[in-house]
Amino acid sequence: MHTNAIYCGDCQRVLANELEFPDNSVDLVYADPPFFSDRSYEVIWNDGYELRAFEDRWKGGIENYIAWMDPKLRAAHRVLKPTGSLYLHCDWHASHHLKLLLDRIFGSENFLNEIIWKRAGTVKGNFGQGRRSFDPNTDSILFYRKGNENTFHPPFRKYSEDYKDEYYKYIEPESGRRYRLISMIGPGGAAKGNPRYEVMGVTRYWRYSKERMKELIDQGLVVQTRPGSVPNRKLYLDVGKGVAIQTLWDDIPALSAQAAERLGYPTQKPVALMNRIVEASSNEGDIVLDPMCGCGTTIAAARALKRKWVGIDISPTACKLMVKRMHSLGEAITQLEIIGLPKTEDQIRELQPFEFQNWVLQQMSGRASERKVGDFGIDGWVIDGPVQVKQSEGVGRNVVDNFETAMRRFKRTKGYIVALSFGRGAVEEAARAKNQDGLDITLKTLKELLDEG
Repeated sequence: MHTNAIYCGDCQRVLANELEFPDNSVDLVYADPPFFSDRSYEVIWNDGYELRAFEDRWKGGIENYIAWMDPKLRAAHRVLKPTGSLYLHCDWHASHHLKLLLDRIFGSENFLNEIIWKRAGTVKGNFGQGRRSFDPNTDSILFYRKGNENTFHPPFRKYSEDYKDEYYKYIEPESGRRYRLISMIGPGGAAKGNPRYEVMGVTRYWRYSKERMKELIDQGLVVQTRPGSVPNRKLYLDVGKGVAIQTLWDDIPALSAQAAERLGYPTQKPVALMNRIVEASSNEGDIVLDPMCGCGTTIAAARALKRKWVGIDISPTACKLMVKRMHSLGEAITQLEIIGLPKTEDQIRELQPFEFQNWVLQQMSGRASERKVGDFGIDGWVIDGPVQVKQSEGVGRNVVDNFETAMRRFKRTKGYIVALSFGRGAVEEAARAKNQDGLDITLKTLKELLDEG
């Protein structure tokens, strides 16, 4: 397996290569697949030069969605080490279905938590339009381990001032250190094997052995607030780790439109969210895999935390964005190092329509059209005119006719149509438009574009 690497392709197929991704080779998997939410997204990257539109709509229903997810999650399970963990990010539309699927793959006994991420404090409500339910403002993150001994480092957050005032209300006169008093009584008593003896005139089942209790007393860490009361242990504020993070994560907001780290990716997650997951379930030097990596937040967090990283995405545009992001962080990686990036004519023909369009525009050093309404079918622009992209064979006269209308609307005399191939009618109409109307329309096939380099 190549680490600190980006793979382009469907993760199911990429991970199926057992020589490249052997069993038990990855320490942590975070997966953020398209949600089963019946929404479509269109996004223009923040530099205005790349367009990616994708749908997470599964017209066959939830059964088709789960069938699509099943082999991908099984592949992730296969490559995980016995001490490895998986975090699956989802929302309310399919979280319950996905949990049942993961129970089958990992075993229900290896389900650890459903983490609830409060991604927004407020959402745009629809009560005025008659909504009769609560607006959702949370996502679910399903946390599974592969074996019995998963890597886990409990995360903590800093104490709030209110928390300090409520719990650390004592101040040691000699040092000025703040502290709280915590119980030393052994929970479960004798049934849990706790020793029973007398301390400061009080007999109880205690958490500690007599020897350890004496050490605490000698260190001045045992306090009896009044004669006859049960002694407690002194815990200083300055040695506390903070408040333990539990399953409600309400301290990491989703990225705002103005966030400095935002790249324009529609489902981009905050780095703070990935930092928490990576730190909790891996060690320095471990391998972190994101099989649906999008704009690369997971691998960016992994790099910053000194982990090895692997990102996979089916989108060539997303892979190129990852390269750009990692390069900006100081990683020596280029687009030429993307493993599996489509390069041959057959590979490019198999791209999804929006990826085919992106590939063409990038090949022509163009930019995507920033309008999807009122653009008259213009997909992008190069320096000297508009571009229309058709991922089809035998493009005919009607396409050229419509393109002529768009050129006149935009007051342009030169333009390009790129397709897999053109029919005779398209060639004849392009020649007529040039001779009679002065419109210079270049018809370019995919093969010709590739030959131009």
